[in-house]
Amino acid sequence: MSRVGKNPVSIPEKVTVSKDGLLLTVKGPKGTLNYTIHPNINVEVGASEITVTRPDDTGKNRALHGTVRSNIQNIVTGVVDGYEKKLELHGVGYRAEWKNTFLLLSLGYSHTIAFVPPEGITINVEGNNVISVTGIDKQLVGQVAAKIRSFRKPEPYKLKGVRYQGEYIRQKAGKTAAK
Repeated sequence: MSRVGKNPVSIPEKVTVSKDGLLLTVKGPKGTLNYTIHPNINVEVGASEITVTRPDDTGKNRALHGTVRSNIQNIVTGVVDGYEKKLELHGVGYRAEWKNTFLLLSLGYSHTIAFVPPEGITINVEGNNVISVTGIDKQLVGQVAAKIRSFRKPEPYKLKGVRYQGEYIRQKAGKTAAK
């Protein structure tokens, strides 16, 4: 039995969970999320917890068991607390600015980059160099943060670029003078 999959997902007081066929709908104080359950996995919604079981021990079902349970846990956590990723800009002249409905990034290119976040994602700019990406969908928050980071990945020589808050970049030695 999967160690992750066998643990039930507890349902907080403020959350309502309903299952209609293979569609699981979770409503909470921050919003509503839907999840399509894989047909090989059984999900039972109880009064205070959700249990995930698998029909047999084939490799695919064993792999899906813990994954489905983790996805359901992430959805329940998202509608209650939400998720947040912070990005930092490092470099001379690197700055971020929120204008109306888009994020304006100056990252050392000859032009500025305008990024429009998808629906369900909120972006806040703290100061000029810290970007906060928040939302209720963990996958979407991570995807948007990775997209912003991809505009100028941190480079290992001068340590310039967009990086996650707390991310460590190992600095490489540059060229040495010829002797």
